[in-house]
This record gives sequence, structure tokens and C-alpha cells, in this order.
Amino acid sequence: MKHWQELGQILDRVLACARDGRATALATVVRIRGSAYRRPGARLLVDESGAIVGGVSGGCLEEDVRQVGLQVLRTGASRVLHYATGDDESRVWGLGLGCDGEVDLVVQAITDDARATCARARERLDGDEPFALTVTVEDAGRGDLALAPARGHRTGLHTDGGRRVFTEVLTPPSTLLVCGAGDDSRPLVAFAAAAGFRVVVADHRSGYLTADRFPQARRLLLMGPDEDSADLPVDTCTCAVVKMHSLTRDAEWVRRLADTDVPYIGVLGPRARTEKIVAGLPPPTRARIFGPVGLDLGADGPEQVALSILAEVLAVSAGRAPLHLRDRQVSVHA
Repeated sequence: MKHWQELGQILDRVLACARDGRATALATVVRIRGSAYRRPGARLLVDESGAIVGGVSGGCLEEDVRQVGLQVLRTGASRVLHYATGDDESRVWGLGLGCDGEVDLVVQAITDDARATCARARERLDGDEPFALTVTVEDAGRGDLALAPARGHRTGLHTDGGRRVFTEVLTPPSTLLVCGAGDDSRPLVAFAAAAGFRVVVADHRSGYLTADRFPQARRLLLMGPDEDSADLPVDTCTCAVVKMHSLTRDAEWVRRLADTDVPYIGVLGPRARTEKIVAGLPPPTRARIFGPVGLDLGADGPEQVALSILAEVLAVSAGRAPLHLRDRQVSVHA
């Protein structure tokens, strides 16, 4: 989900630099082993001025990758990089990061052909269909970039015609449907959009439902729970949060969403209030309803409550039971 959003930002910069006559180089994580902050497919763009967009680590590798990117722009030859982020001071050119992971990247100059691929990929990101992006992993080559259909591919390294190729299958982001455009929905919409969700806000009150209040929302739906709209997302890739601050309206929205395939329905308010709303719903439906919504973070105020809600949505979407990472016995990305 995050890669979809980040790729859009990178491709926008590629195309903007092209219009300004500025060259760019793209670094792509193609493999990780052990502990690593980012997953394969994470990207960092470097333009000829040295400015960067994106990221390939938690900040420890970016400066070195930036310097390699500038070198690639001077030579035109791609580079394959291997970082071992252990304790040994001789590793990662003396950085001694102590992260106990290994990261492989390919850094390529964006050629005219690659730029055309970037333009086509940018169009795909505005749609709702998955697709694959491939890059040749070679030293002193061009690092060819290409689009491929998602079907029949999986993210990872493979061999194609004797060359190593990295393929990332990109799937459209999940949608967060926020039912209620009150003031406390504004930080939730902003945080969710920053995390990579496509956010839709629905409310029957036109005065609340405005673009200046929700600039990060992909769509604003002026409607109540008893109205039909082809734009209302109610599929298995949607999570919904109901926060109308009206018992009647909240109950109407919950019952509307309960008849859909939405796997997560969060309801703002205390447990007793939620019990009134879900009374009479069958157990399988009630299992999809999370009320009070959010994780127990000791949250206070709209911003903290929004973080607590978003944390729960992310955990449920990923099929994870929330816990402290220090208590997790396997890799975070396993």
C-alpha cells in the first residue's frame, strides 16, 4: 500500500525533472535478509542536484545511495549495491549500524525508455488494477525498467534470459471510508492518507463535507446511510470508521455497512453505546465491528484518537494481533 503511494510521488518527480531537463537516477531495494526497515520494492530517486524523494532504509543508507546515484548519473552505468548492516565497523563502509540485516539494491539512470515506462506506470497508479514493475539487476548496465501484467508474477528476484530481474507486483491501496465529517475526522483522514490509504469521507451535511476541510481525501460523498451511491466503497478492500456523533446516524451507518463485504467497521464511542448499535446483528457480523474503535494507547484528543484508530485498522488489515515489537519472536516483515 505504501509503495503504491510512494511510487506515485517518485514518478511525479521523474516526470517533473524531465520537463525541466534534469536527469534522475532510481535506486530500488531488490532483496533483504534479516532485519531491514524497508521491504523489497522500496525506492529512492536522486536528481542531478542531489535532491531525493522516497527512501530505502530508516535513514542509515540514504546518503550513501544518494552519492552512488549521482555517480550513476555521471557515468550512465547502473550499480548493484550490497549493504550488510551488522556491528562490524568495516561493513557498510564503516557505518557499523548494528542492524544485523542485509540489503541489496540496484541504482539506474532514468533513460528516455525508462522515462516512458514511468509515464505509463503513473497512469496505472490512478486506476484500480494491479500491475508489475520490473528492473534488470546488473552492474555497469542500463537497469532496464518495464511494465508487466500482475498475473503470473510475484515480488522478488528471478532470472529471465540469463539476466537477473527484480519484479514488484503493485496492488491498489486499501480504502478507508470515514462516515462522518466532524472536526475529529480531519486528523484521521490526514493520517490515513499519509499512511497510503485511499480515503473517502461520507456525510449528509454539506457544510462539513468540503475540500478545504479534507484536502487529503480522494472522494467526498454527500449522502446519508439510507442513500445509494456507486462511489460508496463497500468491498473487501475497504475499512470503515463510523463517527457521526449521533446514535441514530451511527446505527444507520453500521447497519448499512453490515450488509456489505467490508471486513472492518469501527464505531466511535463507549462499549455500552456500541452494544445498543449492534444489538440484533448476527455473531459473524458483530465480529467485524470494532467498538470502541481503536487500540488502547491511552489516547486523548482528536489527533491521538486518530492514531489509535489508524493503528487498529493497519493491524486488522495486515492480519496482525497488536503487540509490542520487542515481544515479537520472528521478523517484523515475516
